[in-house]
Amino acid sequence: MSIHAFVNRHNGPDDAEVNMMLEQIGASSLTQLIDETIPRKIRLSEELNLPDALSEMEYLNELKKLSLKNKVFRSYIGMGYYNTFTPTVIQRNIFENPGWYTAYTPYQAEIAQGRLEALLNYQTMICDLTALPLANASLLDEGTAAAEAMNMVFNLRSKEQIKNGVAAFFVDDKLFPQSKDILITRAEPFGIKLIFGDITTHEFNQDFFGAILQYPDSEGSIQDHSALVASLNQKGIKLVVASDLLSLCLLSPPG
Repeated sequence: MSIHAFVNRHNGPDDAEVNMMLEQIGASSLTQLIDETIPRKIRLSEELNLPDALSEMEYLNELKKLSLKNKVFRSYIGMGYYNTFTPTVIQRNIFENPGWYTAYTPYQAEIAQGRLEALLNYQTMICDLTALPLANASLLDEGTAAAEAMNMVFNLRSKEQIKNGVAAFFVDDKLFPQSKDILITRAEPFGIKLIFGDITTHEFNQDFFGAILQYPDSEGSIQDHSALVASLNQKGIKLVVASDLLSLCLLSPPG
C-alpha cells in the first residue's frame, strides 16, 4: 500500500491490496473472512435501510433545518442543571480561545497542550478568586470530578493518618444525588468509608481524612462555611466543595 499519496493514506487499501492481504491470511474473499470471524447470530440478515448519501453542503443544510425544530424551555430540574449565561469575554478568551488549539492539527494529541494551558489559566483564576492553594478542573462531569477530589484527598493523608488507618470521608446530605452515587462507586475499591449526614451539625473526630459539601446545595441554599473550614483545618481534615459557581475546588485552608 502506497503511503506517499494523501488519498491512499486516508481512503484505505485498493482491490489489489485487499486481495494480497486475503491471500496472506488464507481467505478467498471479505465475505468469507467475516463469516469466519463474526458469529452469524449477531449479524443483520438484511441490508441497512439508509437514505442516499448527501454532499457536505446538503448535510449541513439538513442539520440546520433540524436544529430549527429545537425548542428551549426553562429548566426546573435544579441539582446542578441550571440556566446560565456565559459572558462573551469568557467564552472567547477562556473556552474558545483559538490560540490554544489552532497551532496543532485537530486530530493530533498535541492539542492536549492547548487544553492544559486553558485549564491552568482557569485553575489559576479560581485560586485567585478563592485565595486557596489548589483548584481541580476536571474535564468530566461534576460527580466524577468529586470522586477525583475525594481520591486526591485520600492520597494526601498524612503519614500519621495512613499509619492509623484513617479512611472515613464525610458526605453532606445536601450533595447532589448523582455525585453521591459516583462517590459510593469509587470509594469501595479504595477502602474509603463514606459517612453521610448534616455537615453543619456533625461532630468530626480524627477518624476522618476529608469531607465534601455542595455550594449552593441541593436545596439552593448558600451558607457561610468559614467557621466549618477553620474547624476542619484545625483537625487536619480537608474539605472538598462541589460548587456550581466555582467548579470543583479542593479546599486545603491556609493555616
